Amino acid sequence: MYTSFYTAAQGVVAQQKRMDVVANNMANINNYGYKSKNATFFELMHYNLNNAQGEDTTIQAGTGTILTKTNTDFTPNAIHPTESPYDFAIQGPGFFMLQNPNNNEITYTRNGRFSLSQRGDTFFLVNDNGNYVLNKNGQPIQVADGTLSAEIGVYRFNVLDGMLSVGDNEFQPTPKNGNPILDANAEIKDHALEASGVDLAQEMSQVIESQRAYSYAMRMVQTSDEIVGTINTLRQ
Repeated sequence: MYTSFYTAAQGVVAQQKRMDVVANNMANINNYGYKSKNATFFELMHYNLNNAQGEDTTIQAGTGTILTKTNTDFTPNAIHPTESPYDFAIQGPGFFMLQNPNNNEITYTRNGRFSLSQRGDTFFLVNDNGNYVLNKNGQPIQVADGTLSAEIGVYRFNVLDGMLSVGDNEFQPTPKNGNPILDANAEIKDHALEASGVDLAQEMSQVIESQRAYSYAMRMVQTSDEIVGTINTLRQ
């Protein structure tokens, strides 16, 4: 009974976290270059039930599930034309490389909505967070009279699974992803942006699934609590 109570409670927590992931996707449905995420669950420990003589049986009981990570779908999405000369979209796989001007931290993004930032007498191509957009040599791109000083670099990774989302639609590689590889043949379209990768219909179906699972788990919590309360009453 106590096991059923904690198993159900674990299920409630897991479904709440899944709803948080879905809600984040839906909140970014109009965010250019956003890549949707999905929750990945892992089953907790199983154990065999004993018979009346205390011997193991083939019947197993579990202790619930836990959300272990969120996977990101990096599939390229549709490209929409814009009027800004500093909007860029990658046609195919790959990332724009960004550099934080304050700490030189490198991040990667698919969101090509860039603008100009003046540092001294020089204008640089930056993203919405003010990070430099880097060229094929990993250097900030200067802009003079609307002309870029160098071509924008596109970088890819042999392994995408496990890339760390650092917020603001930016990612950092982990040792699993390896070093960035310059894609010299990447095609970049100007006056265009990549649409968000969120599929509203799919997200709504996950909302319904999570709501039902949450409801069943809550009912199990309530039933287990009622049974424990009844047993305690009988003991008195």
